[in-house]
Amino acid sequence: MSKPDQLLTDVATMVESTGSNQMPITVVVPGAVITGRLAAEAVWRERVAEVLEASEHLKPFAPLFTDPARSPAPATGSATHLHLHVAKILQGSFGLPHTGGMYRIAIEDVSSWTLGDLSYSDQ
Repeated sequence: MSKPDQLLTDVATMVESTGSNQMPITVVVPGAVITGRLAAEAVWRERVAEVLEASEHLKPFAPLFTDPARSPAPATGSATHLHLHVAKILQGSFGLPHTGGMYRIAIEDVSSWTLGDLSYSDQ
């Protein structure tokens, strides 16, 4: 998308300002349909860091997500990215990965979206 959708930007900015992590959303980006829950960037970064810390091989990458110098600025401007957790790429009637993942999506890359989860099969 050449110009980010202002309503989507407003939704993401409100999620940032409230610290919410429960807004269900489904987005269409080039090559994928992704469904999950919007989270504030700080919440998303914390969760990614926890996952990395739990892995002996990936632990060195955790500080990239927890370093205060890399943390998001206070929510004074508009959001530029969506931060999804328990997110799945929809492939036919299946959601991948089975357990859900953490995705960061540039708002400008979203061609369409809806609030809510799309149905899929976990089997």
